[in-house]
Amino acid sequence: MRFSLVLILVVFLVRSTSSQMLAAQSSSISDILHELGSYPCPDSDFTCVELTVPLNHFNPNDTRSIQVVFGVLPATGERLGMFVTATGGPGTSGLSYADSYAGSFASEISDHYDLVFFDQRGGSQSGNLQCPSAATHFYRSDWQAITSQQEQQIVTTAQQFANECIAEIGIDPDTLGFYGTRQAIEDLELFRQAIGDDKLWLYGESYGTQFVQQYATSYPDHTATVILDGPVDLTLTGIEYYAEQIQAFNDVLTETLQACDSNERCKDNFQNGLALEFYNELEAELQVAPITVEFPLASGKTDTRQFTLSDLETVAASFIYSEDARMLLQRGLAAASTGDFTLMLRLLYNALGVDPETEAPLPGSSEGYSDALFYAVECSDYAYFEGTVEARTEAFLRAGDEIEGKVPHFGSLIYGDLPCVFWPGQPPEERPASFVGRGIPTFVLGATADPATPVANAERIFSRLDDGYLIVTQGGAHVIFGRGDACPDDLITDFLVDGIRPEERRIECEGIVSDPYLPTAPADVTELDSPLDALDALTTDLLYLPEYYYWDGKTLMMVACPQGGILSFAPSFNGDQFRFSACAFSRGFAITGSGSYDYDSGNLTVNVQIDGYKTGQVNYLLDSEGRSSISGEFDENPIEMANDPS
Repeated sequence: MRFSLVLILVVFLVRSTSSQMLAAQSSSISDILHELGSYPCPDSDFTCVELTVPLNHFNPNDTRSIQVVFGVLPATGERLGMFVTATGGPGTSGLSYADSYAGSFASEISDHYDLVFFDQRGGSQSGNLQCPSAATHFYRSDWQAITSQQEQQIVTTAQQFANECIAEIGIDPDTLGFYGTRQAIEDLELFRQAIGDDKLWLYGESYGTQFVQQYATSYPDHTATVILDGPVDLTLTGIEYYAEQIQAFNDVLTETLQACDSNERCKDNFQNGLALEFYNELEAELQVAPITVEFPLASGKTDTRQFTLSDLETVAASFIYSEDARMLLQRGLAAASTGDFTLMLRLLYNALGVDPETEAPLPGSSEGYSDALFYAVECSDYAYFEGTVEARTEAFLRAGDEIEGKVPHFGSLIYGDLPCVFWPGQPPEERPASFVGRGIPTFVLGATADPATPVANAERIFSRLDDGYLIVTQGGAHVIFGRGDACPDDLITDFLVDGIRPEERRIECEGIVSDPYLPTAPADVTELDSPLDALDALTTDLLYLPEYYYWDGKTLMMVACPQGGILSFAPSFNGDQFRFSACAFSRGFAITGSGSYDYDSGNLTVNVQIDGYKTGQVNYLLDSEGRSSISGEFDENPIEMANDPS
């Protein structure tokens, strides 16, 4: 199956003569936006502008048009220009991420630059092409291609998805060929012209690096700086790119599991074996038959479900993009090693954007991402072989054979782009020209543990640049800027704000493969020494429960606790509010009551009635430093306990 590259493009601004001219413009950016008919972006600090643009920029006789929405957060201080963030995937909504990304940038950037995000044509507020039902079915299909019968099933599944997705989108299929990057960069150029700025400072993440490179190549005179984070080498064909990516997925999975094996707490959490060993055994077991799981529901009942080989690959591929996600994968596999697959299913449902209760697409889950737009862009950008549909399909399958034969894991990911053979439109026969950035200061960022855009892409792009810098994190995530790591963040910010260039052309940043491991709660509370230990284990599982960890912070959520009972969480004035009803993460230890997480202090407090091997009313505190304590009464005996992680 296909895993999209979640990317976000940000336009960077650099101190220059042209930027000083921008700061001296007689009309303020707010006045210009007002003249363009601006309005407050929904649930955002940004101001939105909707532009009507040609559906086909390259045929003046085609009068069809579409709307594309851009969001702007004006600079708070001396304005140097526009720092544009273009999101990707392709298919990610830039406007959905605008506020959170703006908060992650150094304040000096927002002081001096208008921050710009947008929904690329077809995304969210710019058309909202969606096919969640078709995508959910597609991603859970069997992707083994060992026999000719299985090959035919893959082809049928890919063709069925293309047909169902296009039908679910509900627009004229003949227009889908106009959603590729070549058309989309022209929308940004029209926005630049509407604003009246001479140059843009561009930052691209993952797919966004394709967007940025193509814009800068087409409009070098209007590009001040380029920053490519987790970049894609434009010179590679689709098959070449995914062959390299699949090898990286395999390698990063291995690194992630080996990191667990070298960590005592992680290794000890696995039952009868090491993490890598268990994964290989589980994969072999699932190749024979799926595993039946009794999944707990908020109603108090359970639902019989299946965990398949495709599900394992979906979870593994989705949760190796970053250091924290890799730790969640390790925890899910550790629980599975004891026979408990509910956590793996929770991770799966998060990756698919479906409701754990019903396995149906979650309402609102498509707000930030569109599988339909992913294929509309992907299948317009990449040409997969030549000839008839049958000839292209056969060539794709044979390429898949070669790739699958080279890697022990994830070989089937190559078939994720097979629907492009059946997608409408005429993709280009050649890839875009390679980006050299002549006269444009360019920063290329990568990480050695990036599975989605392997660091070799960054190395090749850097080697062609006229004025380039390469920043590589050892280990690290897919996309490294604005993630709290001072090494890349300070270098980029210093250049954007003060024009300070790094002393070296190649910079190495320290990093890790996965976050420090936190064990899963034991199946039975008798494996723990005290009520405090039981609450420590329970709150760790709570904080890393996928439904809460990836929660939007807005919607009231109610989920089943792993060993019975119900947990709910909702936003409060200054944090998150919890409710527990006979909620058990370990057998023999259920809690009923309330809790809260305070954003300002970083403290988690729980005030609950305990039932099980101990009974009583307690107050629990986990502070921002990881120190925990409880006070109250158990079985009529007053207690006070504390744990210090140090």
